[in-house]
Amino acid sequence: MHWTFSLNELPAVAEEILKAMGNNRVIALSGPMGAGKTTLVHAICDQLGIKAAVGSPTFSIINEYPASDGPVYHIDCYRLRDEAEAIDAGVEDCLFSGHWCFVEWPEKIPHLFPDNTARLTIVAGEPGQRTIDLQVMASAPAR
Repeated sequence: MHWTFSLNELPAVAEEILKAMGNNRVIALSGPMGAGKTTLVHAICDQLGIKAAVGSPTFSIINEYPASDGPVYHIDCYRLRDEAEAIDAGVEDCLFSGHWCFVEWPEKIPHLFPDNTARLTIVAGEPGQRTIDLQVMASAPAR
C-alpha cells in the first residue's frame, strides 16, 4: 500500500494503516531522521484511543501506553548497540506480546521480529508532504 499525504490528512492515513494491518500487531517503521516516524505513531495511537502522552522513546527505548485491550508499545532502537542489548531491554517481549508494537529504527534489530511484522517506510517529499509504503505480511489464522 502507498500513500502520499499532508499533515492534515495524517489521521485518515493512520486509520487506513490500522485497517490494513488485519490481525498483525507489529509495525517496523523505517525512514530517515525527521521523516515523521514518531508523528505517525502518535497519529496511530490517537486512532487507537490512547489518552496518554505519546512521545519519542529515544532515551527510554520502550514507551508503554495503556489501552482498553492491553498495552501499546512504542520502541525506538536508535540508541541500541545490538540485538543482545534489545533483548536485555525487553524489546523481544514486546514484539511477541500479541499487543500493538511500533518499532522505530528496526534496522538495528533485524532478526528479532515476528514473521508477520508489517514493514513501513516513510520519507519526506515536497514541503509538508510525506510518502508511506506499507507491506503487510499474511498473519496466521486466529486459534
